[in-house]
Amino acid sequence: MTTEAAARRMPGAPCWVSLLAHSLSATQEFYGALFGWEFRPGPQHFGPYARAFLDGLEVAGVGELAADRNLPVAWTTYLASDDADATAEQIRCCGGTVGVGPLDADDAGRMAIGSDPQGAIFGIWQGKSMPGTAVSGEPGTPVWNELVTQETESVVPFYEHVFGFEPEAVVSADFDYLTLHIKGKPVAGIHGVGNALPRDRGPHWMTYFAVSDTDAAARRVTALGGRVLRPARDSAHGRLATVADSEGAVFTITQQH
Repeated sequence: MTTEAAARRMPGAPCWVSLLAHSLSATQEFYGALFGWEFRPGPQHFGPYARAFLDGLEVAGVGELAADRNLPVAWTTYLASDDADATAEQIRCCGGTVGVGPLDADDAGRMAIGSDPQGAIFGIWQGKSMPGTAVSGEPGTPVWNELVTQETESVVPFYEHVFGFEPEAVVSADFDYLTLHIKGKPVAGIHGVGNALPRDRGPHWMTYFAVSDTDAAARRVTALGGRVLRPARDSAHGRLATVADSEGAVFTITQQH
């Protein structure tokens, strides 16, 4: 499931992940201890924001919610765009919603926050330089992004038309899953989970972070004040666990083969 850094430059591909939390300092402490991230100040247009680095390379962003904004604490997957304004218009034309932007993020690029017709929230990033995450595949880096929704059939046309994804079904009698390709490269997935979709979250994009040892990382999450939502389990792509940080933001950790 590793997404190469080069693939992240392609329009449509996931290129960045960002978290909005209530306490920036507590969130930095949690992820610094879990993944070894170091933090530097980022664009402050929308409130306190920091960029996370691993071995000097940028891997993610963390922002602080304004006290009066009643938004869920969640990781947001950003999809690369050559033209954020044109992509926003396509989102609207194809039945989605644009809730924020498009607007400039200092001099780094242009961004927007949208949602698909089923309500799953994602970001759009038009970078003036190489967009987003500079390294992938190493422990502590995002390695996969996956839309978790009720069923794939109703939502895949939206992502095909807006982002140019080429869907490829994973053939299984009891597994509704599509891999999304751009120029032949797998860049993301859509997982239809039916009635197993969490009622408190609805359709959502899930970020997968690499770890060197899933079981040890899951124990570390708990020790740091987070929770294990789905215990460590083996899959075709490695050993996975679904966890939540100390404020409830959900993500998946994966120890790859």
